[in-house]
Amino acid sequence: MEFKDTIDRLWAYARPQWRMLAATLVFFLLSAVVEPLIPDLFRRLLDSDFKLARSYPLWVVPVAVVGLFAVRGVFSFMGTYTMNSATSSIVLALRRDLMRGLLRADAKLFTQISPGLAVTKIINDPQNAANGLGGSAVSALKDGTTLLFLLGYLFYLNWQLTLMSLVVMPLLALTIKVAKKRLTKVGGASYEAQQALVNTVDDNARAWRVVRTFDAADFELARFDKQAQRHRQMLMKTVVASNLVSPVTQLIAAVGLALIITLALVQTQNNAKTVGDFTAFIMAMLLAIRPMRTVTDLYQPIYGALIAARGAFELINAPPEIDLGTQELADCRGAIRFDHVSLQYEGSNTKALDNLVLDIAPGQTVALVGASGAGKSTIVSALLRFATPSTGQILLDHTPIEDLRLANLRSHFAVVSQDIVLFDGTIAENIAYASPLGIDRAKVERCLKAANLWSHVQTLPGTMDAGIGTNGGKLSGGQRQRLAIARALYRDAAIWIFDEATSALDSESEAVVQRSIEDLRHAKTLILIAHRLSTIKNADMICVMSEGRVIEKGTHAELLVLNGTYANMVRIQSAN
Repeated sequence: MEFKDTIDRLWAYARPQWRMLAATLVFFLLSAVVEPLIPDLFRRLLDSDFKLARSYPLWVVPVAVVGLFAVRGVFSFMGTYTMNSATSSIVLALRRDLMRGLLRADAKLFTQISPGLAVTKIINDPQNAANGLGGSAVSALKDGTTLLFLLGYLFYLNWQLTLMSLVVMPLLALTIKVAKKRLTKVGGASYEAQQALVNTVDDNARAWRVVRTFDAADFELARFDKQAQRHRQMLMKTVVASNLVSPVTQLIAAVGLALIITLALVQTQNNAKTVGDFTAFIMAMLLAIRPMRTVTDLYQPIYGALIAARGAFELINAPPEIDLGTQELADCRGAIRFDHVSLQYEGSNTKALDNLVLDIAPGQTVALVGASGAGKSTIVSALLRFATPSTGQILLDHTPIEDLRLANLRSHFAVVSQDIVLFDGTIAENIAYASPLGIDRAKVERCLKAANLWSHVQTLPGTMDAGIGTNGGKLSGGQRQRLAIARALYRDAAIWIFDEATSALDSESEAVVQRSIEDLRHAKTLILIAHRLSTIKNADMICVMSEGRVIEKGTHAELLVLNGTYANMVRIQSAN
């Protein structure tokens, strides 16, 4: 994404804040108008040999000086306040769009970015961009307008000296152009190094148990140190590129100042100008140095902000999930058909599903077994349209799933998986998650009882209003799984998918899940994915998968009689 495109996108967010931005400009203009009045006051005093001061009470001049600084300060504060009000609103709007982009992005996005990187793009990048651009805008307006008014006053005082001071401008422009090119390069590299560092920290925060189990603290510290060193190197290159601008421009400005002082001395000796004029000129020029230095130093924060904004817009630009369906199923019976479905993931050389034919009747319990990579989880992804088949068709109640609106399609499924995802909130909020009707506490209680979790919930302070921590960190593994079942029960979907739901549970928790499955049999369509065959032997149909196809199917007893792959899997697990 080019910087021009980034600026255009940012302007689209800034346009609704035009009133605040206009007010900012007015306040800074008023503040800048006051600036030349300060040296002009001293010019008048000097040129009148302080006789002007004798025309007024003694306290008037000091009060005027303090008043000028106070007025300038008030206008400066108001300008800064209105600018920050505008930028904070821009950040809020940008974060909303970033979150909307993340929630609606195609499933492929989540194979390309880590959770930590997503957090950085949504939380940090907009704020960094706003801080950089907002601060630069404040400096540009406050110091830029001040510089313009001071230059105007300098022309009024002595246009010859002022023109001489401007001869150094081409050199300053060339310096800034070279710095801009370098900053674009090293700034981008610094941003990428920061993202790599975020990914490393995110890995260790998520996988801390694995890290400690493998005693990999030193290994991970070395990996972190390598990324941190790389980030520091890129950061220092950015610092060098940005901070060389200031001394070089100041050196050029010093040459111009020396020429100005020389000409001013000549003019004074020829009585062309008064001492008051010269004093006021030097004073105004000194006042102009700080805003001029500030304005010339704006490139580094501006380019850093544009790089951060470009990173944020990459998330907004991510392709959204395709939803071209127009139909809705008001009542789903739970009939599923895979009609010669093939599916191949991007970058893979083999098909995850290969001409798959599978029929599941309403209320039927079907188990999918097979080695890892056989295509079991891909069936779930295809059903929920997280993955799109290249050929064939999937039908739900005789309706092609691509003809259904995504929200309607997914509302008919409840998924309980091995990788339980819970939200940092209360038990009731997690069970009634995203319910359009809000929390029905009686229904929550029924679901907790059905999931055999109510007795534990009653012991907690606040019962169902008790917080569960990040991803249910305050609950045991079995309790988290039961809470996930209660959430699925609350959804009351026609089709339930148990994806390795018991693989990491103790015997007691596994028995609760099995009891839930038995309670749902024939009332709901059940799809069970399991490696532990003892958990699926009561299924109405067991499908053995290999290389994306069903190679055997039947009941537990029928497949044992067949004495094929399934029977061999049972013997292996029985031997263990």
